[in-house]
Amino acid sequence: MLSLRPAVVPHVFRRLTIRGLASLASDVKSDATFRIPLIDFSKYREATSLSEKRRTADEIVNGFKEVGFVYLGNHGIPADVVRTAFERSGDFFRMPMDVKSKLAWEDPRANRGYVKFGRERVTQSADAAEIAALRAKAPDSKETMEIGRDWDATWKNQWPQESDAPQFKSTMLDFFQTCHELHTVVMRSIAVGLDLDELFFEDKINEQSHNLRLLSYPPIKTSLLRGDGQARAGAHSDYGTLTLLFQDHVGGLEVQNPHTKRFQPAPPIPGTIVVNAGDLMARWSNDVLRSTLHRVVAPPAQKISETESITAARQSIAFFCNPNFGTEISCLPNCGSQPKYEPVTTEEYIVGRLAATYS
Repeated sequence: MLSLRPAVVPHVFRRLTIRGLASLASDVKSDATFRIPLIDFSKYREATSLSEKRRTADEIVNGFKEVGFVYLGNHGIPADVVRTAFERSGDFFRMPMDVKSKLAWEDPRANRGYVKFGRERVTQSADAAEIAALRAKAPDSKETMEIGRDWDATWKNQWPQESDAPQFKSTMLDFFQTCHELHTVVMRSIAVGLDLDELFFEDKINEQSHNLRLLSYPPIKTSLLRGDGQARAGAHSDYGTLTLLFQDHVGGLEVQNPHTKRFQPAPPIPGTIVVNAGDLMARWSNDVLRSTLHRVVAPPAQKISETESITAARQSIAFFCNPNFGTEISCLPNCGSQPKYEPVTTEEYIVGRLAATYS
């Protein structure tokens, strides 16, 4: 469950939040001043009036309009909950490959299970043949574990034996629920910021059709990352409404400046979550909110010989928030009179993108 107790806010948070809404639009037009806004979410969660909520909601919506990304501070998820999730994730990826391989990802409709190093190639392309060629040439240098809602009648999660990964299942089920609860509150703030009823999205996101993705980026020789198109995770946008990203201290996330098209670092800030809008949020809002390209690059490497260096290992956890699979995504009220996109259901869009990515 979410805690309403605010976390300790680092000095960088207090320093960066001095800038206001008015300056963000101008700041992001230059790479020299580009920034991802840092938002104190306790001001929304603890607000006692709609006008108080509106001030924080406007910050969030403005961040998604101008950048597509925000940092959420004082979000309500205790630090020890996040730390435990990272510990259990690390335990999972340290299991022998033959044990992990028994849990292999098999079906885009399920989107559950273990994805081995090099199987995925995230990209903006939706063409299966083009993605296959990219994957063969420059696969993503990561492995993942995909977890969905555990009560699904059709698609089942792939859980390791308790003896192989003690407390893994219980920790991830609790973390899934905690992230869903935060996502629900963030969606309420977006509704307020778009001049909709605060509970507008409530019955469209309550089925928890989300994806909890654990990511492990093993150490890799830098010579393997020098080829054309090589990266730890290629440039892409996310498919759903929002992504809650928990980073370790290593970093490597980069966000494309929508104005200059150059990638800028999104370094880890202790106590915060990186939140970005995905494709379905952009479609829903008629591109009022941005689904911004991002990628993961190698952090600084350690020299191991005269000609070779090796990167540090990196962990992250992404919670991909999705509307209910049967929800029709069409232009929201207050987001323009001329829809840019044909209506599509959540399931049609996400399953189609996953099928192309993994085929």
